[in-house]
Amino acid sequence: MVMKYSGTDTKERIIERYSRHVSSGKAAFFTGVGIDFIFGRREGPYVWDATGTRRLINCHCNGGVFNLGHRNPGIIRVLTQSLDELDIGNHHLISEQRAMLAQRLSELTPGDIRCTVFGVSGGEAVDCAIKLARGYTGRQKIISAKGGYHGHTGLALATGDEKYRAPFGPQPPGFVQVPFGDHDALRAAMDGNTAAVIFETIPATLGMPIPSPDYFGFVKGLCEQSGSLLIMDEVQTGLGRTGKLWGIEHFGVTPDIMVIGKGLSGGIYPMSATCFTAELETFFHKDPFIHISTFGGAEVGCPVALAVLEESSRPEFLAHVRKIAGVFSREFANLRARHPEILVGLRQLGLMMGIEMANEHCGPVMSRTCYDNGILSVYANNDTRVSQILPPLIIGEDLAFEIVERLDKALGEAKQFLGLG
Repeated sequence: MVMKYSGTDTKERIIERYSRHVSSGKAAFFTGVGIDFIFGRREGPYVWDATGTRRLINCHCNGGVFNLGHRNPGIIRVLTQSLDELDIGNHHLISEQRAMLAQRLSELTPGDIRCTVFGVSGGEAVDCAIKLARGYTGRQKIISAKGGYHGHTGLALATGDEKYRAPFGPQPPGFVQVPFGDHDALRAAMDGNTAAVIFETIPATLGMPIPSPDYFGFVKGLCEQSGSLLIMDEVQTGLGRTGKLWGIEHFGVTPDIMVIGKGLSGGIYPMSATCFTAELETFFHKDPFIHISTFGGAEVGCPVALAVLEESSRPEFLAHVRKIAGVFSREFANLRARHPEILVGLRQLGLMMGIEMANEHCGPVMSRTCYDNGILSVYANNDTRVSQILPPLIIGEDLAFEIVERLDKALGEAKQFLGLG
């Protein structure tokens, strides 16, 4: 295949140009750890190095951006057709395309969620959710999870751990963190000034701990008692990743606000959404321009997001995710028997999976040994014992077995490197 935009230069010159003009720190880091991979050709579950000499199975998927694989033909076809007719549009005006996408979201989201404000990134959507919660309730406190992550933008950054925000000045007032899954800590933190509790359904950066079945029901109950709102961050768990359309469906809880991102783009056009009830929409009546996003819900991207929703919500698609998840669940039991020195277990809900290992050195080492064995995977930054495994949701059983075989080798090599054998 002749590539017009990829592999137009040598790897060395690409890295040098990136280091000089984009990020010398990233270039130094990835070359230093021996993962100097540069995306070139990409199709389905695979990515090739820009030089065309190495192929990886993408089990990172940019946190779920590529749920439907790279360059999904159906999604590309929709975008191509959209480009024949649409452009960004004007966010100030009434939009046919935004209205159609928001209506479909209202039909697919849980409970009585009916309205949507669109953004470009998950962080932007979280910012909107926090602004809405504070504006509607007139309260200030926002409670989030220690070790969780909701983005690198302003208010979203304030919900995260100190190491992400400390270089940029003091923490703004009103933000409190509690251990995820700790009933007593959350109860103690809640008060009459609590505007909202925001949690990821499964906190990926924290190492994908699976909450107890009753946890979110407990959280919702506390919110109702205190007049606070429940914001669920479904940026990674949404759109079929867990085997249901939304991760929160596993827990039988309806949030007041739900944040969607990453996979809504189809890996093709940036799109995020802050979805909420009609009652909360009344906050915008006084000034409907109080929150705007120039590129949020760009009209040319709305048909793409609609196509993603249609594919991700098909019962056959979700059944397939659960079937492939079963393969990993069964095979990891065998891997644990083969590698008891390093492998503690698999944290799993559908195809959102975290390999829990013996100590904090394992995750970084596994990133390298996975790479050496043809898998792109990263460790959880706030729990480096855990390697994240997020394959595209479209993979078949054969590729699932191949991934397990490659992980078997990667675990063996990591175990040897760390002296755990």
